[in-house]
Amino acid sequence: MKLHSFRLRVALLLVFLAGSALVGFGVASWLLIYETKVARLDAEIKSQLLQQAVRPHPLNHWPSYETGLRFIFRPAAQTSIALLVNSADGQTLHRSHSWPPQLDLTKLWPSQFNLNSQPLPPLRQLPPTLEQAPPPPRDLPPAGNWMPPEPPLEEPPFLGNPPDRLVKVVTKRLDQQAWRVGLIASPHVRMAIAISFSEIDREMSAIRNIFLIAVPVVLILVAIGAWALSGSALQPIHEVTARIRRVTAKGLDQRIPIGATDSEFIEMLQVFNQMMERLERSFHQASRFSADAAHELKTPLAILQGELERTLQQADPGSPLQQNLSNLLDEVRRLSAIIRKLLLLSLADAGQMRLHKIEVDLSPVLADLAEDMEMLAPHLELQLKIAPELRVQADRDLLIQVLHNLISNAIKYNLPEGWVQIHACRQATTVSVTVSNTSPDIPASERERIFDRFHRGDRARNRQVEGLGLGLSLAREIARAHSGELKLDPTPIGQTAFTLILPASRQC
Repeated sequence: MKLHSFRLRVALLLVFLAGSALVGFGVASWLLIYETKVARLDAEIKSQLLQQAVRPHPLNHWPSYETGLRFIFRPAAQTSIALLVNSADGQTLHRSHSWPPQLDLTKLWPSQFNLNSQPLPPLRQLPPTLEQAPPPPRDLPPAGNWMPPEPPLEEPPFLGNPPDRLVKVVTKRLDQQAWRVGLIASPHVRMAIAISFSEIDREMSAIRNIFLIAVPVVLILVAIGAWALSGSALQPIHEVTARIRRVTAKGLDQRIPIGATDSEFIEMLQVFNQMMERLERSFHQASRFSADAAHELKTPLAILQGELERTLQQADPGSPLQQNLSNLLDEVRRLSAIIRKLLLLSLADAGQMRLHKIEVDLSPVLADLAEDMEMLAPHLELQLKIAPELRVQADRDLLIQVLHNLISNAIKYNLPEGWVQIHACRQATTVSVTVSNTSPDIPASERERIFDRFHRGDRARNRQVEGLGLGLSLAREIARAHSGELKLDPTPIGQTAFTLILPASRQC
């Protein structure tokens, strides 16, 4: 599964790397601690065996020595340590009660130092006696205090690190319990010390549990830190996103200050600012062109319309010339309406739409429009739900133009014997007006483009249905200029509804 969140991927990657490092460190540390404990135990076992095997001891020495072993090794349980002492000929001199009966040492004793094998080296090579001393040299010193030279001495066998061949340390597993057994065989005694691994296992289990608790806690802290770090690293991206959200036709002047931005993001921010400059310049040029073109066309169209009206009055009634002039006049009026709406749209795009705001009560305005509708479409059923005192601060003429456009569309694109419903009410700090009607279904693709300029749906492309494809687009721009909104509501099949939302007047 692909993760689409860059921040989450960064956090998970850091957690994975940190987790891998922690697990590797934990395993290596655990093994090192285990090996250290075993090596320390082996060294202590060897030391005790070598100390006790160099000379013979009486029988009553071994019980007290076993008690001393418990203080040396400090086992958690009395059964975790055991001592076995045999004479050189194999007779048992001492055997602990805790000695495992299944532990057979017959084949484990160091064979090269059995009694029948070569003896241990002497502890120290003594100097020869005086009788064996070499004769003094002929040339004696004048003082007469000559002493024979000392012969070279051999180091005792157990000084420093003991030879590994003297002691044998093995691990034996009996009934799911492991024992570390050290053995030594000397001319005086055969001796074995068995230490249970249960104490080491218990300590290693405690260390393992500490790791099992610590690693998730550390990973959680790493995840929190990685999440915060990645969020901080992505802060310039969030800032760019916020700026882009604010980019509209009226907000193309948005720029992101580079300032103390990280060097990795400077180039991206520079490219973004340059793009916004190009967009702003191009949009202003297009807006000026549209406004200038619409403004320049107003006068010629007004003159053309006036000449057509004068010529139409001079034509013979019912003549073909009068009919042709009438059609031309309709097209000129249609073109004039397009120019007027384009001029308003260009002003809205540039943020220069002039609003003469006054307090307007929508209730009587809607009532008057409803009366006009009854006269224009007596075949449609009209349903009114208009609350009183719906006051807003708005440009009265532009607001009437929006409402007239909505009601006009509800009439033009209705079904035979259909209905139109006008519902107006106040909701908290806003006033909403919903105009709904029966109509053919609007496809999803058409619903997304219904506010596009010069867009007319399939059912509106017939020239018999008057329309320019600019009414809804202009109505929404007027609503937004009043800090409101115009939207197409989701409706049941066979219905269409538009809702106009405007800020309510504070005096309302």
